[in-house]
Amino acid sequence: MTVWEELKARGLIAQVTDEDEIKEMVNNGKATFYIGFDPTADSLHVGHFMALCLMKRLQMAGNRPIALLGGGTGMIGDPSGRTDMRQMMTKETIQHNIDCFKKQMSRFIDFSDGKALMVNNADWLLNLNYVDLLRDVGAHFSVNRMLTAECYKQRMERGLSFLEFNYMIMQSYDFYMLYQKYGCNMQFGGDDQWSNMLGGTELIRRKLGKDAYAMTITLLLNSEGKKMGKTQSGAVWLDPNKTSPFDFYQYWRNVDDADVIKCMRLLTFLPLEQIDEMATWEGSQLNKAKEILAYELTNLVHGEEEAKKAQEGARALFSGGADTAHMPSTELTDEDFTEDDTIDLITMLIKAGLVPTRSEGRRAIEQGGVSIDGEKITDIKHTVAKDSLAGDGVVLKRGKKKFNKVFVK
Repeated sequence: MTVWEELKARGLIAQVTDEDEIKEMVNNGKATFYIGFDPTADSLHVGHFMALCLMKRLQMAGNRPIALLGGGTGMIGDPSGRTDMRQMMTKETIQHNIDCFKKQMSRFIDFSDGKALMVNNADWLLNLNYVDLLRDVGAHFSVNRMLTAECYKQRMERGLSFLEFNYMIMQSYDFYMLYQKYGCNMQFGGDDQWSNMLGGTELIRRKLGKDAYAMTITLLLNSEGKKMGKTQSGAVWLDPNKTSPFDFYQYWRNVDDADVIKCMRLLTFLPLEQIDEMATWEGSQLNKAKEILAYELTNLVHGEEEAKKAQEGARALFSGGADTAHMPSTELTDEDFTEDDTIDLITMLIKAGLVPTRSEGRRAIEQGGVSIDGEKITDIKHTVAKDSLAGDGVVLKRGKKKFNKVFVK
């Protein structure tokens, strides 16, 4: 099976500009391609993870990836897929986020000996002369056509700022610069980037008379059509300090039955034959498939040791075992207790990160969704003695899937 055939079989490919040409280059390791990453936070998240996996697959086949960090475009903000304008960030925040991205990307992509490049578009965007840009680049863009782009259409009713309207031109200019500087002949990205990517291929054709290509990858959506990688408490991050390896493992362990095989194809490097076999599994076997998915992805992001710890911790909890060593845990301090050395259950839930507010904690208890060491607690005034939290502490659980070991030294 060729690289291209595998990408198609895994369901990764959404739209392409010239399939025959892209297929030929990718299969023969001739593609120098880029994917852009705007530094909107201090960690990459699950959405980025899918793009990194694609880069890794193509690099393994001899192609050269360019990770383009958006030090310039991050000053504007991409309107694609958003209902409101992004919060403006300072240059210092953007640089800090870029530094965080660099460390995380190096876990996936081999940047040694020119096998891949990491480039910052601030190098050319921040010093542009506005009038020169209007004359050299703006003349090649039709406002009528830009307004038909999906990324703009969905914002027209709520209001699209002129700042954001320029984003397509900046992203197109990136492709144009990368083509000239590094021979970058392809751009890959999420399917919501299609209009922006076409803008780049068109600019290269008009300015240089050359062909460049674009391909979008399937967005990571669940069976209900919603973006995956989001939880009630926010995004699923690749930074272990923002989403612990255990919580990362649990996110994938708890995906819907309808999504597990799709995630396996899109995100893991397991052979397709093995995944196809798992696609025939039913009932309790699907839980085994989810365990495999969670382990594989945690291993990719956090390494084998953390993946094993997360797996052992989850198994211990769900089997009723006593081994809580690898569970997420919260250490309470003396200040957390009242004068009579007790702590109320709602405060414990908040400290453990199982609820965001006291009202939600109260509701969870009243609905019978909270337990301590397997014993359901329905009294919202329930308190726990400090002595009972010494040593291994207790396992505090909310619902079927959220739990935390709470202890005091």
